[in-house]
Amino acid sequence: MDLRDIKGIGDKLASKIINHFGTQEEFFQAARNYEVYQLANMEGISQRRAVEIINTVLGNPTEEFLKTERAIQIYEEIIHCILRYANTEYAKNRVLLLSPGKNAAQIDENMNRVMEAKKKVNHLPVETLRTLLQNVDFAANSKPKYDTSKAILVESKEDYSSLMDREINKQAQILSIQEVGSLEEFELVVYVYRDGILEIGETNNMVMVGADAEDLQIVPETVLDYYYNNKVLLENILKIRTILGYESVLRDVLNILDSLESSRRNEKDFDSAVNQAKEIADEKLKKAIKNVDLSGEEVLDLLNKDMPPKIQVIFDEILKEAMDYIKKNTGVIFDPFIQKYPLEIDLEELERVKKQETGKNQVIFFEKKVNAAVELEQFKSEVEAEIQEILEFDYHFTLGCFAHYYDLHAPIMGDGFSFKEGLHLNLALEDHSNVQRINYSLEYPENVVLLTGANSGGKTTLLETLAQISIMSQMGMPVCAKEACVKLVDELFFFSKKRSLDAGAFESFLSTFMPIVVRDEEKLILLDELEAITELEAAVKIISSFINFIQDSKSFAIIVTHMAREILKNTDVRVDGIEAKGLDDEYNLIVDRTPLMNYFARSTPELILRMVYERSEGKLKDIYGKMLEKF
Repeated sequence: MDLRDIKGIGDKLASKIINHFGTQEEFFQAARNYEVYQLANMEGISQRRAVEIINTVLGNPTEEFLKTERAIQIYEEIIHCILRYANTEYAKNRVLLLSPGKNAAQIDENMNRVMEAKKKVNHLPVETLRTLLQNVDFAANSKPKYDTSKAILVESKEDYSSLMDREINKQAQILSIQEVGSLEEFELVVYVYRDGILEIGETNNMVMVGADAEDLQIVPETVLDYYYNNKVLLENILKIRTILGYESVLRDVLNILDSLESSRRNEKDFDSAVNQAKEIADEKLKKAIKNVDLSGEEVLDLLNKDMPPKIQVIFDEILKEAMDYIKKNTGVIFDPFIQKYPLEIDLEELERVKKQETGKNQVIFFEKKVNAAVELEQFKSEVEAEIQEILEFDYHFTLGCFAHYYDLHAPIMGDGFSFKEGLHLNLALEDHSNVQRINYSLEYPENVVLLTGANSGGKTTLLETLAQISIMSQMGMPVCAKEACVKLVDELFFFSKKRSLDAGAFESFLSTFMPIVVRDEEKLILLDELEAITELEAAVKIISSFINFIQDSKSFAIIVTHMAREILKNTDVRVDGIEAKGLDDEYNLIVDRTPLMNYFARSTPELILRMVYERSEGKLKDIYGKMLEKF
């Protein structure tokens, strides 16, 4: 596939996408990884357009199924409800690409997977998992930072060029054997030798590595930085896998990282140990010397800067304790003190030891890092697989939470549409004592129905509920009904209420609406007060003709109308009704929102007028009262 093969992508947009992703193949790889948000982040591409483009790449048929703007909006509202439970960008992208189709086997497979996820949600610590999952993403793959404290020494121009080609120079300075005099300024020198022509001698900060060594043996950070940069992610993944009872290599991985970190020694360790030893020794000297009696001769020795034996013994004992303290905290025996009170630190000696020991430690630590890198490199594919598995889990967990909290149930596939105790998604999370579940059916031979009844009685809500059930079923999702039977159709049309159109707009509507009847595809068509678009007489003729065509097809239609009597003069069709029974004590409509089949429901202008009358005051109430007298 070429980018320009995708509908709506010309040369200009194709160039922008390629520049954004790097190459055309990188874009297609991102699309195969469901990266909707990366495409939607581009200037000039909306989330909806990004979904359309990636669905095209993936071969998802959303546009073929949803044929009107309102149908698309209802689909997007379903997606929005599901997204509330998505925790990772991966899950959000996957949800955005959920697409209604007609492959019964695939729908059944997806349905079973969601229902299984719904069951699991009942036994999982949902909030704990959601908190952990919000910090999960793909592992970051950043290159190691340039290390100014390290140099890489080579013997020949060939070896120098080889390391440059491998881009080792981006991680540390590469020096030739002729520049050996400048090695003292580095904490660590990695001597990449072939012939071993350099005498290392007493050099403390140099380690030797063969010229044929792998990158990780020269710069172990090429492996280690991946794990360091993703340590928090890996810790979260391990916690999630532990909760789920999944096996994991991450405990071993994190143990390697922790043991490596614990062996790292810092120059500040020396400074801290020496300063603390000095404080302790000074305090001991102060107390000990206060209790010493000196003879006149000993005082004269002291004035002549000779240490009296009594004082020297104290100094020797306390300095030995100070050196033991330093060894305990640094692992190194040395005396960094000038003997006087209070003690002075011999800064030159301290720096000499620090440099010497830092070099030794750097060599030891380097060897440990190489060993760790070799071990961790073997784990990488398993680590990536474990991350992917948890991202995939979040996608299914998202669908499971949605199905659980919205109390969704798997429909069965049949030759018509029917449901029991159905509920609009907008009402599913409400207090159930305040909402009414409804039952309805639309089946052959009565595949076209007129829906009549009260304003604000729930006719539009019924159409939207049926549309949701149809779309969700074909997405492979359970539906918001205790029981449902759904026919898989090729296309869904939903025409919502509109104000009257001018002549040009009306012509445009006809060119969209009427071709529906001549297409062979099986359709679900939902029409909400079509008469609002034009004059009543024309609307009756259009709807009557439309009904006659659809009745003889394999399609289904529900038409909400206030013109049922007029339409029945032109065609024979089933009429259902949502009846308003009156007003309650607070002057709200009392409505049974489950339609009565084969029932012509009255419209309710009188009841609505009475409701407004009862809620009004003063002159306005008088006016409404006079209107009521005419009914």
